[in-house]
Amino acid sequence: MSNKKYVTVTALTKYIKRKFDVDPHLGDIWIKGELSNVKIHTRGHIYFTLKDKGARIQAVMFQTYNRQLKFRPEDGMNVFVRGEISVYEPSGTYQVYVKEIEPDGVGSLYLAYEELKRNLEKEGLFDQKYKKPIPKYPSYVGVITSPTGAAIRDILTTIRRRYPLCKVVLLPALVQGVEASSSIAKQIRKANELGYLDVLIVGRGGGSIEELWAFNEEVVAREIFQSSIPIISAVGHETDYTISDFVSDLRAPTPTGAAELAVPDVRELKERIQQRKLRLMKELKDRIKYETRRLDDIKKSYAFKYPKQLYHQKEQQLDLMMSRFDREVRRYIKLKKDAHRTIHNRLLNQHPYDQVTRAKEKHQEINKKLVREMKFVLELYQSKLKHQLSKLDALSPLKVMERGYSVVYHGDKLIKSVNQVKKSDKINVEMQDGHVKCEVIGIEER
Repeated sequence: MSNKKYVTVTALTKYIKRKFDVDPHLGDIWIKGELSNVKIHTRGHIYFTLKDKGARIQAVMFQTYNRQLKFRPEDGMNVFVRGEISVYEPSGTYQVYVKEIEPDGVGSLYLAYEELKRNLEKEGLFDQKYKKPIPKYPSYVGVITSPTGAAIRDILTTIRRRYPLCKVVLLPALVQGVEASSSIAKQIRKANELGYLDVLIVGRGGGSIEELWAFNEEVVAREIFQSSIPIISAVGHETDYTISDFVSDLRAPTPTGAAELAVPDVRELKERIQQRKLRLMKELKDRIKYETRRLDDIKKSYAFKYPKQLYHQKEQQLDLMMSRFDREVRRYIKLKKDAHRTIHNRLLNQHPYDQVTRAKEKHQEINKKLVREMKFVLELYQSKLKHQLSKLDALSPLKVMERGYSVVYHGDKLIKSVNQVKKSDKINVEMQDGHVKCEVIGIEER
């Protein structure tokens, strides 16, 4: 045995791995196949089997690469994967280390989906502020889907079971094919024109991306956004995401889930009503107990135990209050009378008649005083006049003339000298009892 050449399993595996690693055809290769046994590890790595009719190969896509995935890999999905083939040494199995996954046959559709999604998101069609609330208790639910598909059966069954009071209005539409998008948009417009629908369910059952593509069309997205009726999108399975899901007011994972979101569960409502009924009864019982205790306390109070004594006490208090009231009223009336008397006296003092009377009395006093003063002044000046008259009389030329003298005037001038007249001048000689008109016939000086 010792003379035979051998290699260990590890060495053999390493050798085979090196062969794989140095092969240029296996370093970067595209493989077509179907996904199977897809498992997403808690650390983010994706493990799956890639198979076709004749064979299968293990594959792994590490978190570093799967962060760029725009979809969630699922069992049964046909894909193209790009990666390198190598050997996993611990188990000695070869596998694909995947760097990129692209859905089989929908590469262009997927790119169109991503481009439209980016454009609509920039416009704000996905913005949460435009989302309308779903009514809690709708009377009419509109359903836009195929009338023959499984989706409408699931929706009707769920609504009848959960909330039989609600009426379902079916607006049949094509849900796949070339005309599907225009058919769905037309029915959304029609639902808004009806005017009585409370909520709309728009969707269909599961399918491939081609079959669901009508719900990725821009015309459907814009019609959903412009709808005045709240819309629940229910397209495909839980992992299927379409443009309609982002634009709608609410996304449901399935048509059945949409029906559950559109209407309440009558059993839950009954249970809630029962709970509220029990809570109300409890509150009423507690309130009755509380009020009963209050009533008992009131019955035991002094007022109800000795009502007559309380009555007499209140009567006495009333008498005291009446006495105080009477005193206060009298005091108030006296204050008002005093104030009135004061005002009356002030008014009388200011009365015009009294003012006139006082003015008359003052005028009479002033008049009497004026008369006395006038008499005094008159007597004073009469005395002065007599004194002056006596002095004037003593100096009067008439007194001189009484003794035989006369006064000679030439016109208005008193003649005191012979030089004041000429011969032939007319002169007047004033005497005691008259005057004499004379003419100068001659002048002699002394």
